[in-house]
Parts: sequence; structure tokens; C-alpha cells
Amino acid sequence: MTSNDSQPKEVTDILSTLKMIAEAVIGVAGADTLQQVFQQIAYVAQQLVGARYAALGIPGAGGTMAYFEVVGIAPDAIARIAHPPIGRGLLGVIMHEREILRLEHISDDPRHIGFPPGHPPMERLLGVPIQVGGQLFGMLYLTDRRDDQPFTQEDQWLVESLAGYAALAIAGAQLQDQHRRVTLLEERERVGMDLHDGVIQSLYAIGMQLQLVRLSQPAVADSVSQATRSLDAVIEDIRRYIHNLNAATYERTSIREGLLDVVARLHIPATLMLTVDAPHGPPPFSPSVVEAVCQIAYEVVSNIVRHADATHASITVTEGASSFRMVVQDDGRGFVPDSLDEFSSDALEDTVGLGLRNIVGRARVHNGEVTVTSAPGGGTRVTLTLPTWLVSSARLHGA
Repeated sequence: MTSNDSQPKEVTDILSTLKMIAEAVIGVAGADTLQQVFQQIAYVAQQLVGARYAALGIPGAGGTMAYFEVVGIAPDAIARIAHPPIGRGLLGVIMHEREILRLEHISDDPRHIGFPPGHPPMERLLGVPIQVGGQLFGMLYLTDRRDDQPFTQEDQWLVESLAGYAALAIAGAQLQDQHRRVTLLEERERVGMDLHDGVIQSLYAIGMQLQLVRLSQPAVADSVSQATRSLDAVIEDIRRYIHNLNAATYERTSIREGLLDVVARLHIPATLMLTVDAPHGPPPFSPSVVEAVCQIAYEVVSNIVRHADATHASITVTEGASSFRMVVQDDGRGFVPDSLDEFSSDALEDTVGLGLRNIVGRARVHNGEVTVTSAPGGGTRVTLTLPTWLVSSARLHGA
């Protein structure tokens, strides 16, 4: 008689289910990218309880959603939803309070705040935090079983079991992704430093020798001048290549991912609630512009953290058919004198002590405009606007 034969059927079924969940999650962990790992976990959860819709949310810094991967809604339907989840309402209850929710009627819960325009109707909810000890790795959201029955206690147990395995898969995938990023950034930095400290310095030395030849031998001055100009062009090409190595970090980064990375690097304090509302899709322009946008956000949010004494801040990006705009605002102390409550880029560049010259400079490189509105005790609003032709041109070139 085997050990399975000696066990009650219920125990055998439970062990079989746990084995199936474990094998499914192990298969998920082998995905190539973080996003694929998240999508597959959501898919496993959907299949496990027969849900119509499933989503996996990954918490970001400052109470934001770093990722929100959905299964069961077509991409074109997702595009029609007014905005992605930002971690409020019932989703926020699961994320912030780590509470398991099993609701037969979502709208009956007083913490429900409604769905954004374009969102498909949903009636029942099963939500489970993915956590180990005090660390939250994500949140599983399942709505509406395909058989139109309420979620059961057994469904909840299955999803809770999946969440335990999923925490390990998410942690492993995030560590692998972080290792890949660090390795890539270190290699780019090494190559850039080698080019700058080795090749460019050698070319500078050659240029100086050519200048000495030009001064000491007037007969060949024209030829030497031409060679010097060619050498300068080579140096500029190498400088541009080094810059592109740095900008390549943003090659496959959406604006939202770039901004969430900015937030993560700033270590937002617990006293500041920062939300990010930005498109998930490919950026509408080249990596160098994405880098500039993210660096501007970094400097503005850094100022908020260090000086504003704010409790709430937000980064909002809107992409229209012919425009791009990023607004960063806070409810902090403000800093503009009573006599002047708004600065344009021209005024900002000539104003000492605002710490915004880098922001204006980065915007102007890409023909952008920065406007700052503030008042003592009334918070601050920084708006970056990029011109129509820049956005349109980037789209035409497939950036």
C-alpha cells in the first residue's frame, strides 16, 4: 500500500492541488521579463478559480502601483479605460491594509469608489495580498467567476496558497531583473569611462600636437587645420556615442516605468504620499527625450522631498494627439514670493536660488517649456510642456 493510499481523499486532493500550484509558479519563474512573470501569475490565478478577470498589482514607492497586469480584458478594451488603477478604493484596502476581501457585491462595500469610465462592469471580488511576514510583494485581484457563482472559501484558500508561492517567484524575478540592470549599467559606464578617459584623451593629445605643428610650420597650416577639424568631428562622434550609452537605459522604458524608477531611487519618506499617473505604452519620442523628462521629474520630486514639507504629491502625464505634458505638484509650503506667483522658463533661468536652472536647461534642449506656479502655504505646481512637432516627429520615426 502506498502512502497516498493510506491518506484520506481530501488530503490527497489538497496535496495534489498544492503540487499543481507549485509547478505552475515554478514554470512562471522561468519567464524572460518581469512583466511576463506578473502576467503569468495573474493567468494562473484566473485559471485556478475560473475567474473572468484577474490582475496582479505590484506596489511601488509612495503608495503607487508599479505594475498592474490584467488577464481577461483585451488590449483595445484596456486602452478605452480612462486611467490605470492608482491604488485607491478596494484595491487600496488590499494593498495598504493587507486585508483579504471576498465580496459578492462590490458596490455594497462602503470603501468602493467606483470604476473609471470605460471600465468593464464587475460584480464579485476576491482579493488577496501577496506577502511574506511584513513585506508586501503584490496583490491578486479576481472578479466574477465564469459560472456566475460567488467566490467560495475554497477559492480563497486556493488563491492564498498561490500567493505564498507567487511571493517567492516575484522576489526571485525582481532580484534577477535588478541584477541584469546593474550589470548592464555597470558595463555601459565602464565602456563610457574607457572611451572618455582613454580614447578621447589620446585624441586630445594628438590635436595638441597638430596645433604645435601648425604654429611651427606655416607651410602646412591649412592641411593641419583640416586634419584638426576632422579630429574634432571624431571626438564629437565619440562623445555622442557615450551619451547614447547612457540614454539607452531608456530605450525600452515607458514614461510610467521611467517615472516609477525615479520615485524608487528617491526613497520617498512614509510621510509623503506620491502618486504617478502616466501611460503604460511606448514613449512618443526618443530615449534621450525620455531621459530628460525623467531627470526633470527627479529634480522636481527631489526638491519636494527636501524642501516642501508636503504630505501629498503627484506626477501626471498626458499625451494627446499633438502634445505632451507632465505636471508635478505638491501641497507643501510653496516658495515663490507674494509679488510673483508664476514663473515662465525665461524668468526661472534668471532667478537665483530656486534650484530650477537644470530643469529649464533640460527642457530647452528639446524645445520644451517649464512653468512653475506656487504661493506661500499653497503648494507648488511644475508643468513641463513639449512642442507638438517634437512628439509628432518622434512618432513618425518609430521612436
